[in-house]
Amino acid sequence: MDEKDSVALYFAQIMLHALGAQPQRLRAVLAQAGIDPALLGQPQARVPASAFAALWLIQIDELQDEFFRLDRHGMPPGAFALICRALIQEPNLGKALGQCLGNFGLFLHDFRGQLSVRGPRAVLRVHSDSADPAARGYGDETFLVLMISLLCWLGGRRISIDRAAFAHQRVSLRDDPLLWGTHLSFGAPCTEIEFSSHYLALPVVQDLASLKVFLRSAPQWLVVRFRNQQSLVARVQQRLRGTAYGQWPTLPALAAEQQMSPSTFRRTLAREHGSFQQIKDEVRRSLAFELLRQGTLSVSEIAEQTGFQEPSAFHRAFRKWTGQTPGRYRAGA
Repeated sequence: MDEKDSVALYFAQIMLHALGAQPQRLRAVLAQAGIDPALLGQPQARVPASAFAALWLIQIDELQDEFFRLDRHGMPPGAFALICRALIQEPNLGKALGQCLGNFGLFLHDFRGQLSVRGPRAVLRVHSDSADPAARGYGDETFLVLMISLLCWLGGRRISIDRAAFAHQRVSLRDDPLLWGTHLSFGAPCTEIEFSSHYLALPVVQDLASLKVFLRSAPQWLVVRFRNQQSLVARVQQRLRGTAYGQWPTLPALAAEQQMSPSTFRRTLAREHGSFQQIKDEVRRSLAFELLRQGTLSVSEIAEQTGFQEPSAFHRAFRKWTGQTPGRYRAGA
């Protein structure tokens, strides 16, 4: 974990929710993690990723619950490791996700996940029964970040989220685009994330040896790792999103910008479970979604801005991404 990494305090508040009525105990936990109590109430404030990871472990020990008492039953320490041991036996991510949802359901009573596959699209929805509105919103986010991050680890690569919707309301955070993608909404009718179903066919690449290494820093590694705004994947995404498609730099040019050789650049992306082509495809797709939702450009203009020489090629690609035409997607956005 790079010491320059940081996390919005909001995500620490999720873990601290159960101590809200116990200020003395809350201050003691924050002091142990090295987090200034004065930051409480400032969800957009930043805390070092190392302090966030420490708080995660401290709170599990303090509460004896790996779901931070956001659920009326919760997950006793060791439950997460037990679930992971079952997942590495599955042949692909689809089977692993089904197993994961079932196993989480053995512990949690207020939060249940449901996977629906609609052709090329997969939707993972959370059904929440918590009577506490704050715990419900916190629990929804915790549940989904564990699910999607576990899939990333099991498949050995990032899973790109094309759409995320949450039933609760909260402020926007700097971490959100990297964690949930750019098509993110709050106050939605339900809580769900959508991604390409082709990921579900990817093989599980982890085994018992890699699981033992993983569990030394999991699950707090999951949350911090995929919110790392300073990662090379994140920097490349930001660079491409800030540049018109026709002016996107080549891989050697980007490597030079990052003061790396092309081979080091590729290896670094691979360690972060990414590739230059994958990042370009994800940025191109998310840009198309955004422009269609904005509704100010025609489909032909959007095709041109996202690098398609013919509108027909854009239509074919969009059908492959979503199973529907750009016009139909825009009508339902």
